[in-house]
Amino acid sequence: MTIGAKTKKEVLKDIIRDLHGGGDVEVLKKRFGDLVKDVSGAEIGAMEQELITEGLPEAEIRKLCDVHVKVFEESLASQPVPEAVPGHPLRTLVDENRALEKVVAETRAVLDHLRDEPDHRDGTADRARLTALAASLAEVEKHYLKKENQLFPRLEEKGISGPSKVMWAVHDDIRAHLKEFRRAIDTGDEALARNTGTWVLQEIADMIGKEEKVLFPMVLEMLTEDDWARVKKGEEEVGYAWIPPAPAWGPGVAAAPAPGAGAAAGIALDTGVLTAEQIDLMLTRLPVDISFVDETDTVLYYSATAERVFPRTPGVIGRKVQNCHPPKSVEVVERILAAFRSGEKDEAAFWISSRGKFLHIRYFAMRDKAGAYRGALEVTQDVTGIRELRGERRLLDGNEA
Repeated sequence: MTIGAKTKKEVLKDIIRDLHGGGDVEVLKKRFGDLVKDVSGAEIGAMEQELITEGLPEAEIRKLCDVHVKVFEESLASQPVPEAVPGHPLRTLVDENRALEKVVAETRAVLDHLRDEPDHRDGTADRARLTALAASLAEVEKHYLKKENQLFPRLEEKGISGPSKVMWAVHDDIRAHLKEFRRAIDTGDEALARNTGTWVLQEIADMIGKEEKVLFPMVLEMLTEDDWARVKKGEEEVGYAWIPPAPAWGPGVAAAPAPGAGAAAGIALDTGVLTAEQIDLMLTRLPVDISFVDETDTVLYYSATAERVFPRTPGVIGRKVQNCHPPKSVEVVERILAAFRSGEKDEAAFWISSRGKFLHIRYFAMRDKAGAYRGALEVTQDVTGIRELRGERRLLDGNEA
């Protein structure tokens, strides 16, 4: 079939297939000429999704997504950064990127100074400055969480999950490299700090480009005003990176029920009757974070506690649980759920150290009275303080401190 007989989308997919087969970027750009000069970020994202659906591994897409951008760079470079009014979730993400670029530039300047003037500097001052900058870079977590918990679920609802998974995997790489950068600074390993710092700064800069040239045009094209209102709803729960809270925006998000609304309607439980409000009060004041997925692996609930260990936003409700975890964790999640579903296991537990906390994470199979599998409960608890307890404190000691 000739190029003229194919649709533009099919030709573009041929280009990507050729890239994955080892084709040269410059040769392909010359071969397809004007066609690659008129490609939108939304089209690149759609192509990647179709190729994944057709069987191209996500890992392969991830490995060469930089090359995808490279072959279409002329077209992407001419496209402006998507615009939105103040308060719109997309405007918030773009504003965060502008602030992030300043932090990246300042960090690069310090690393360049360490490299170029090794004998004319104050090591203590440089380390303190790098420590502060590394802490500022770590704020990118909020930016990525807004994408993972708010934007990606909306794309999944439109049948687009591949590009999101690819981008999430890159987020995890950046997170890991930021931790290495911080450890190198803390241990005084200047050479490692320069190397890891330079590497992760480039990763962050590249991600900004992928967002603004591929992801943002795609979501702006695909999401409705109601979709954006749902994205906005979870924005404050995650927080803002480097910028003040965004102003109000939206076509209108359903108002929360007034306190006490529906209080008279009791729900009969096995050992009592509680109102929906009372159940919510109980669940949000337990010293654990709870998430529930049903027998179809769909997230139906999470407890909105004041300080969740792992942030969640309303965007996860109705989402497949496999899409709520980093790609590298999905296989473990699926093994646990398969063991629950088959009856092989009723519980699984893990314990990890994270951000100065010791976390106990447990999963429980939920079965009805007939023994049928009805879902899984995830319970996460910060047990740092519990592990440090010594001796006894009796109820009547009178010391509540």
